[in-house]
Amino acid sequence: MTKDQIRRAIRARKLLLTESDRHTAAEAVFAALERTAHFILADRVLIYASLPDELPTRDFIAKWSRRKQFFLPRVNGVNLELLPFDQTRLHLGAFHIEEPTGNNIVDPSTIDLIIVPAVALDSRGNRLGRGKGFYDRLLRDLRAVTIGVGYDFQLISDGIPVEPHDTPLDLIITETHIHKRPRH
Repeated sequence: MTKDQIRRAIRARKLLLTESDRHTAAEAVFAALERTAHFILADRVLIYASLPDELPTRDFIAKWSRRKQFFLPRVNGVNLELLPFDQTRLHLGAFHIEEPTGNNIVDPSTIDLIIVPAVALDSRGNRLGRGKGFYDRLLRDLRAVTIGVGYDFQLISDGIPVEPHDTPLDLIITETHIHKRPRH
């Protein structure tokens, strides 16, 4: 399948999810994430503010925000800026995603762990996003551990078509699967 075909198929499958499905999946995925050494050892975590069709992150952030320092991305042109999470300083930004306000942009190299949303994932650590390349540009030169999260049905067994600019993730977590990217 092409990237566009995968996006359409996943979008159609997401329309079938109930609120209960979303909540149950998020609980399973984020519980698995909490048990990873990567999360346990991380102090500074970049996470996404979830859109309605993504695994919801609000409860996870609330649960851990006193013990971890969370950051959210903000779109600036074709790149992402990273700012500290502060529930009182969010607004709807680009693409109707909650983004932090302010000027306290942090250097991405100071982030320990990046939790990345995806349209689709595969067991080799490949990620298919929405097609704008924001995360690929951000992740290209970073050393932080990257973890992609999603629903089981977002895990594509045949693999995702990969292009030279695509940046693989270190770990993939769904409700029932954890895949570590193979090192060659």
